[in-house]
Amino acid sequence: MMELPFQTLSSFSREKLIEYLNEFIKNDFSKVVHLLYRIDVSEAKLKDKLLQNSNQDAAELIADLILERLDMTKKARSQFNNTHLDDENEKW
Repeated sequence: MMELPFQTLSSFSREKLIEYLNEFIKNDFSKVVHLLYRIDVSEAKLKDKLLQNSNQDAAELIADLILERLDMTKKARSQFNNTHLDDENEKW
């Protein structure tokens, strides 16, 4: 299974992301670790979530953290772009 760009990953439904993660967990867990690192999911937050929800599917928990992080990234980019546009408009 190949690594996906952010845009593709962020377009996945939660269910599709869980399916994708389960494939990685079964076949190449190092890709899950790399993906989490690349997206900048907090290792401490992940460990805490897995410990507190040990009876829940790990792929579901990881998917929720990824979706949360992607949402934060989108909001930050949007805020930056809006601020940048406001700055540009003030120059004119």
